Amino acid sequence: MFHQPHLKIAIIGPAHPLRGGLASYNERLAKQFIDEGNEVTIYTFSLQYPSFIFPGTTQYSTESKPSNLTINVCINSINPFNWIKVGNNLKNEKPDLVIVRYWLPFMGPCLGFILRQIKKNKQTKIVCIADNIIPHEKRFGDKAFTKYFVQPVDAFITMSDKVMTDLKLFAPTKPTQLVAHPLYDNFGEKVSKEEARLKLGIKNEELILLFFGFIRKYKGLDLLLNAMKIIKNSKFNIQNSKLLIAGEFYEDRKAYDEQIEKLDLQENLILNTDFIPDSEVKYYLCAADVVVQPYKNATQSGVTPLAYHFEKPMIVTNVGGLPSLVPNNKVGLIAEPNAESIAEKIIDYFTKGEAYFLPHLIEEKKKFTWSKMTASIKQIAGL
Repeated sequence: MFHQPHLKIAIIGPAHPLRGGLASYNERLAKQFIDEGNEVTIYTFSLQYPSFIFPGTTQYSTESKPSNLTINVCINSINPFNWIKVGNNLKNEKPDLVIVRYWLPFMGPCLGFILRQIKKNKQTKIVCIADNIIPHEKRFGDKAFTKYFVQPVDAFITMSDKVMTDLKLFAPTKPTQLVAHPLYDNFGEKVSKEEARLKLGIKNEELILLFFGFIRKYKGLDLLLNAMKIIKNSKFNIQNSKLLIAGEFYEDRKAYDEQIEKLDLQENLILNTDFIPDSEVKYYLCAADVVVQPYKNATQSGVTPLAYHFEKPMIVTNVGGLPSLVPNNKVGLIAEPNAESIAEKIIDYFTKGEAYFLPHLIEEKKKFTWSKMTASIKQIAGL
């Protein structure tokens, strides 16, 4: 009986001890490849960002290292001598496949150099999973850094049409494939709404809207706060609704505090603006009645596959790749990126009720598997 040969795979990108969505994704992807019989090593950063450009409180996880994963903490994003060493080591290791994440042009020089070293072995295939090509917040050097990065990559996976379109500006002739972001099923199993609310100290009779994740300008929290004021002043009977904001500020919070005070929303909010550890993510998703993503612009969002995994309907704005992942009036509702439309859809959602959306959501979530992602990566790499 013929067995497909096992592959030697290197994943380059954030992983433990670093925290955040990229690290969680890379660890889950590695696990899938291992479960399929491959040998996998993750090469992560000993220094990811210099502290002066990192907007959060810490880059490091408080969780224990994932079991059964080989993680090599070795890449320094700002030290060219390190790039030579890491690139040469990977070149000599001769993995069949290197999967590299690209999410910020700042990483272009480091990753682009390492990939060029690897290519010298004339054996390793390089596939990039591109989260962003043109960043949400633009900086000097973005185009040059991205142009440098894409040159040694053999093929690309994107998870939204927007990134695919942006990629064609830099790599018009390279093989590309659009694959939906798989479900984040590595944050534990679903718990009951009552258990989750007990854990978080939330009353069962409250209607909870969840804004989850890092707080940055493009994510539109200011729009959602204005929408909450509209709801508060409306005649509809959802006065017991509260907005649960769960995530760390990646910008100055002063403007948000002033907005909350001006709108007199203190009693309508539950604020937990520290980083949410992986082990607690399930409680926030499961406590919610609906997840709201009021983004002003977007590629794709890691919050969407989280909501799918925990079977929570969504209200998303009509920007980037968000609407394609949330079929309107089935898995959730699509609003325009303004406070009035978001408020209207929130009222519409609670008029219909969570049970209206759940059957569609449970069916739709079957599309977003990790095996589909690994198969697509191998196929586009010709392996």
